[in-house]
Amino acid sequence: MFIRQLKYLVTLSEVRHFARAAERCHVSQPALSTAVRNLEKELDLNLVRRGRRYEGLTPEGEKVVGWAQHLLASYEAMRQEAMSAHSNLSGSLTIGVIPTTMPVVPLLTTPCQEEYAGINFTLLSLPMQEITRRLDTCDLDLGVTYLEDASLAGFTVHPLYNERYVLMTRDESVLNGCSQLEWGDVAELPLCLLTGNMRSRVMIDTAFRQAGVTPRIKMETDSIFGLYSQIRCSNLCAVVPHSVLSLIELRQEICVARIVPELSRQIGLVARKQNPYPPMTAAMIQLSHSIDLQSRFDRLIQAV
Repeated sequence: MFIRQLKYLVTLSEVRHFARAAERCHVSQPALSTAVRNLEKELDLNLVRRGRRYEGLTPEGEKVVGWAQHLLASYEAMRQEAMSAHSNLSGSLTIGVIPTTMPVVPLLTTPCQEEYAGINFTLLSLPMQEITRRLDTCDLDLGVTYLEDASLAGFTVHPLYNERYVLMTRDESVLNGCSQLEWGDVAELPLCLLTGNMRSRVMIDTAFRQAGVTPRIKMETDSIFGLYSQIRCSNLCAVVPHSVLSLIELRQEICVARIVPELSRQIGLVARKQNPYPPMTAAMIQLSHSIDLQSRFDRLIQAV
């Protein structure tokens, strides 16, 4: 019962509404309210500010929610450990993914589900700062993000591959027969880029700035899939990580050129420091070590 009470309280803190919290927990609103009140009695603390409707948590309630998130994560790890003794891992892994690596994630999750059919995944497209925040609060089991960042101090990282940025276009004539372009050449082309709040765009802007040029940006999007759609259906060009080329089913429609000097960043899995890892998290990490994503993506540009 105590675990259920903690789950109700954490859910209430997330949705900030008794009826919606009850719906998410698949119980009636009176049952959820009673459970939270019983938790308050058990801890001898007022956790929720109540008026005619939910008004938020008390300072004590905020602290208890922080502890509850970690307790629930530990409980789930214990449950997985018990099931793993029967070689029957099942449950859900929640992974936060920076938008540019979303096309890569199926290459990790598919082998895991083939090995452990009982594991389900929830994939969330999130900025890097939100991934680290949610790992801290146990809202995520794993993150897929850039590894070269000071904010990852205190986390465990597992490198996957180095992404290399290339030019992608449907209009082969803009390349003038060249297999590689300098950043100054790329800046003169009509470009569709990711929006300025995205980490990969910041790196691309830095590369243009270091080359002393201003790019011709005709369109921006916050979706890597939206960017890919624009390239397939217009004469715009894009600067993208070479892993995005794995999206291309009809390769004859798309032309690719290397950009020099090369812009490259390391991508990997990020997890909270735990010893041992919860079994499902450990299984995902172990399988990722056996998948050679670097060779797979590098082959996509070897012919360029």
